[in-house]
Amino acid sequence: MLDDLDRTLRELLLGQVPDLAADHLHFEPPDTDFTPAVPAVDLFLYDVRENRQLRSNDWELDRPGNGSVTKRRAPRRVDCSYLITAWAGDPLSEHLLLGRVLRALLQSPVIAGDTPQGELAGQQLPTSILQPTLLQGIGEFWQAMGNKPRAAVHLTVTAAVDTATPSTVPEVREPTIRIVSKEP
Repeated sequence: MLDDLDRTLRELLLGQVPDLAADHLHFEPPDTDFTPAVPAVDLFLYDVRENRQLRSNDWELDRPGNGSVTKRRAPRRVDCSYLITAWAGDPLSEHLLLGRVLRALLQSPVIAGDTPQGELAGQQLPTSILQPTLLQGIGEFWQAMGNKPRAAVHLTVTAAVDTATPSTVPEVREPTIRIVSKEP
């Protein structure tokens, strides 16, 4: 699922960010070993957690009209948070590139249509951008990565993950009520 999300974001950004080459879009930790050919954009997946606000214990029912009903639990919702950085050799060029990425993401509050890839195809993927980060301290993050701090955008994408096994049962079309009398 996470690889499909990466491919989805790749599809979105390559379609909307001018002059961004496919081989200059990365999904690696921005540590001291990360030395991309510039200009480049890096989407580092730093957090994955369940979105408990969207959790549902309801059953989803599918009635195809053939006398059966397929029931399954609602899918779990997962928030995937990325730290997005631009690498272009100088701060002004990096800010220009990061601004283009930001504009593309702001224009896509929901990723839908043909953009979601693989297991995510057919989903509508809500995005949250420019919200407070889940990183405790951005300075500590860059120190841990061994890199100098740089401008970054935080993106969270919420995806549905279907983990339930569906169950097909006969459809009840007429209720039957039985009254049993008890004799003293």
